[in-house]
Parts: sequence; structure tokens; C-alpha cells
Amino acid sequence: MPFVNVYYREHQLNNKELKKVSNRIHQSLIQHFYIPKDDYFQLFLPYPPQHFFYDSQYLLENEEKRTDNMIYIFITCGEGRTIEQKKKLYHSIAEGLHTDLDLSTNNIFITLNETPLENWSFGQGLAQMVNQKEEK
Repeated sequence: MPFVNVYYREHQLNNKELKKVSNRIHQSLIQHFYIPKDDYFQLFLPYPPQHFFYDSQYLLENEEKRTDNMIYIFITCGEGRTIEQKKKLYHSIAEGLHTDLDLSTNNIFITLNETPLENWSFGQGLAQMVNQKEEK
């Protein structure tokens, strides 16, 4: 049930590249969080360059710096994944985007926000995930 928001600088990514980012994130979620293939909800939000701020080296383990090609990936999902699953997800997304778009892994910033099942409605005014859990 992940809901993904991707923030990037206006004109940084074209439509073909946006689709590659979307596919890479989704495939990584399927592989490491074991989500269903049709659990696919993402928003891409471009921002003017003057609205993007970042430190060029904070917590990086190499000598390279972040550049204006930064993208922020914010994933909201249900609780219950292990730290190892999360690490594998981050690595899969970063390495995949490096391969697919030649984007430096230093420029891929990912945050994960876990929320309880009762905080989700997939439409119709229902708490589908709670109803599923209660039926089992």
C-alpha cells in the first residue's frame, strides 16, 4: 500500500525519465516490500529550482558531492518491514536509478514513513486494509 511522492527540480526529468523513475521505485517495492503489482500510487511533483535546498555532502561516505540533480523520494507505507528490507529497498532504488538514468546515488534522497492500517482509505470512504485484517 505504498504511496510515493517524488520531488524534483522543474525540467530535470522528461516524461520518459519520469516513467523510468516510477517503474524503478515500483519494481523495488514489489521485490523488497512484497507489495502486489497493482498497488501502484505515485505522484511526481516538480519544483522551481529556487525552492530546492540541500547540503552537498551531509552524511555522504564518498568524496562526491550532491548536485542540482537531486531527487527526493518520500514513501508512505504500512508498518511491518524489517530494517534489512528497508536497506535493500533504498539500495535497489538508488542503484537502479543510477543504472537507468546515470543519476549519481548521492543525488537520491529517500524517506520512509510508516503508518498504521487504519490510516488508509483507497476510496469509497472505506478503511479497506482494516476491513481485510478484521475478516481474517
